[in-house]
Amino acid sequence: MAFIIALAGKGGTGKTSIAGLTVRYLIERKRGPVLAVDADSNSCLNETLGIDVHTTIGKLREESLHALRSGVERPGGMSMEKLFDYQVQQSIIESKGFDLIVMGRPEGPGCYCAANNIIRKYTDKLSETYPYAVIDNEAGMEHLSRRTTHKVDLLIITSDPTVRGIQTAKRIDGLVDELRLEIDKRVLIINRVSDNEVEELRSLAERFGLYVAGVVPQDSMVFDYDLHGRPIFQLPGDSKAVKAVFSILDSLKIP
Repeated sequence: MAFIIALAGKGGTGKTSIAGLTVRYLIERKRGPVLAVDADSNSCLNETLGIDVHTTIGKLREESLHALRSGVERPGGMSMEKLFDYQVQQSIIESKGFDLIVMGRPEGPGCYCAANNIIRKYTDKLSETYPYAVIDNEAGMEHLSRRTTHKVDLLIITSDPTVRGIQTAKRIDGLVDELRLEIDKRVLIINRVSDNEVEELRSLAERFGLYVAGVVPQDSMVFDYDLHGRPIFQLPGDSKAVKAVFSILDSLKIP
């Protein structure tokens, strides 16, 4: 069974970038392979990892519903459930050191509950064959309230260097307790921090009862890569962000 790392935090904190660097860390330091799960309806983990997406769980679900309603003949008389299972397996994107599965945004109207349930089911199923899984969740707390993050070994809550970001982190931490989610360890990473902000932000987070695993400094390389559409996953090893994230993950003693 995989050691599961999930990421949560409000939008704009660099959560997906840290998820991508976590995947890279597990490949380089723990020798993977890694199952990367983009459980955010606003899918962009693939861009961070530098790979293209050919389909998503949301899109497959809509296509399956359309086929069911229109009575389209299924190959070999296969049941809709078996056909969908086959399609999900085919949707896994393989890359060097990791595989990626993407929830995506359903094409039809309505909530994402069904797509969330599907990706939770297949994350549980697929994680049995990987030593590590990294789940990049939706921004905010919706995924927690819908219980799409569960049975997690390590929850990384990300914050930007603002009071609001740390307050959101505190609410996420509280919701974990409220919903009695199965999460073994929770930590906070504060991202894009300037040197003169470190102690004040640490103090604020600790007053809220949050465990600060570390801070990631402002990194001009990250800004440059984002500006030019280059994947964060490919940052050089001497990038301040890469070194900080790797150091934090080392300190967490991931087995």
